[in-house]
Amino acid sequence: MSTWKDRLKYRLPRMAVVLHDLVMVWVCWQGLHYLRYALQPMPLELAPFSPTVIIVLVAQGLVSWRVGLYRGLWRFASVPDLINIFVAGVLGLVGILIGLFLYSRLDLVSRAALLLYPFALTLLLGVPRLLFRAWKDQRMLQTAEGAERVLILGAGQAGEALIRDLRRTGRYDPIGFLDDAAALRGSRVHGVPVLGRTEDVARIARETGAQLLVIAMPSVDAIVMRRMIALCEHSGLPFRTVPRISDILEGRFLPGQLKEVAIEDLLGRQPHRPDWKAIRDWLGARSVLVTGAGGSIGSELCRQCARHGAQRIALVEIDELALLTVQAALRRDFPGIECIPVLGDCGDPAVIAHALRLAEPEAVFHAAAYKQVPLLQGQLREAVRNNVLATEVVARACRDAGVGTFVLISTDKAVDPVNVLGASKRLAEMVCQSLVDARSTRMVTVRFGNVLDSAGSVVPLFREQIRRGGPVTVTHPEVTRYFMTIPEACQLILQASSIGAQQAIYTLDMGEPVSIRVLAEQMILLAGKQPDRDIAIEFTGLRPGERLHETLFHADEHYTPTVHPGILQAPPRGVSNERVAQSLERLRAGVRAYDLDALAEALCIAVPEFSPMDDADAARNARVVAFPGRRARLQ
Repeated sequence: MSTWKDRLKYRLPRMAVVLHDLVMVWVCWQGLHYLRYALQPMPLELAPFSPTVIIVLVAQGLVSWRVGLYRGLWRFASVPDLINIFVAGVLGLVGILIGLFLYSRLDLVSRAALLLYPFALTLLLGVPRLLFRAWKDQRMLQTAEGAERVLILGAGQAGEALIRDLRRTGRYDPIGFLDDAAALRGSRVHGVPVLGRTEDVARIARETGAQLLVIAMPSVDAIVMRRMIALCEHSGLPFRTVPRISDILEGRFLPGQLKEVAIEDLLGRQPHRPDWKAIRDWLGARSVLVTGAGGSIGSELCRQCARHGAQRIALVEIDELALLTVQAALRRDFPGIECIPVLGDCGDPAVIAHALRLAEPEAVFHAAAYKQVPLLQGQLREAVRNNVLATEVVARACRDAGVGTFVLISTDKAVDPVNVLGASKRLAEMVCQSLVDARSTRMVTVRFGNVLDSAGSVVPLFREQIRRGGPVTVTHPEVTRYFMTIPEACQLILQASSIGAQQAIYTLDMGEPVSIRVLAEQMILLAGKQPDRDIAIEFTGLRPGERLHETLFHADEHYTPTVHPGILQAPPRGVSNERVAQSLERLRAGVRAYDLDALAEALCIAVPEFSPMDDADAARNARVVAFPGRRARLQ
């Protein structure tokens, strides 16, 4: 019985709309003919329901149903709905002409009435819809009393859409816009006035009693965004921004949801838009395996694979809590995906062989790695064991198992390396290259720079230092790094993997390098504080293995554009498979014996371009391994 009631509750409004539209069709047809024949000396008497009228109602009703006129909601009626009504009127007129021609050869049918019919019908069907929407909007406006008073910066398309979303929630009361376009001054958007320029935000906020500021400018560059942030901070009011459309499509925010201004909004680079079709065509219905699945990059890669069509995901992770966390998140958000958790070290041949048997993956993403530059300077054995030897184990197992694609996630520090991280990742690239077999697994390397908010990066460190009241520690006033967000990095990893070369090195376009000092200042400002007044910035000196500036490209790697503008491709530099194999043997022996001197010498021989930074310089902050026979390269 409840099911019948639910169906009736759903169908009654639809039936009312159909009845309303048929009545308006009758009024339109009869009214046009009445006006036409009322001008004659002997007016023609019109029957309320004649075969002609029935043909008109049936023809127009069928056309309106086919066009989808009854699927739209009056609550959200807008210009596209009016266009749809007009199209239905024109097509309905064609159907009426055919029906009446077959019935009566259009006898006693006014040609003038036929000409005016689509326009009159659009008016009669459209006006009630728009009036209903206006009534609902007004009711929502009245029920928003007591809601938070919001002043919106930006009266463009984002601001116009924001008005509707804010009113729909009932928690916010939009009281005005601020916009620098002179043409908008004094105008209204959905009844909300444009009160002045953005630079007047502090004064207008006081005069209007605003309680919250919202920056509705999702597409502006970082310079404009920083200016808006400064104006909002000067007003003393809390402020939010609207999410980008890509954030909404990716499910990170809901339409109408406000978000805190994030540091990525201020870094001066627009994220690249992936070719989702190419990614889904490559990834769809596949089984994939991710090593380091509980890390910042690994966990986001798992989510992206699940979101874009992967059927099965094997999660290889050595940290049990991280494995539980990513597994629970995937099962919660993607219940249709088969998750295979494997707890263990991917450098253990038995672990990776077991995972490959369970998942039978067509693509493997090797994200497991140690990546903290200063720490690895004093932990050479673990850097070699995890970043080099484990990569060799995983890549060889993938080749032997016939996996379609193996993707090594590398770093910009592998270009002309000066530290243990860079040298170990460069050697990992060479190892993968030495394992290439044209008849077997594709070996793909993807390089990128620092990732915002990844574990151990400067952003969470600065955030914690700001929370404690400072000081914020920056290594050097001139140090710069390349940055991108975790989701963007993972999307471009998938994009590069889908391109299809047998072996290649892909470098992601990271835009312009970002000054770490500027990054610290912006994060302090986002926290509502003033740099060097509320929170101090201290310069501590470069840490072991660090250099002032990173580079994305090697002089001997000739990069060419790919089908995606955010990705550059280069053929790998030539390596001697025999020399790589000999280096791996020496490194394995050094790892077994924990012989740091032997490991240091073997790493320097294996990676000829490795030019370690001055050890005396680095040792000021930590014990580091001496690299024999190498001249220091100062940055």
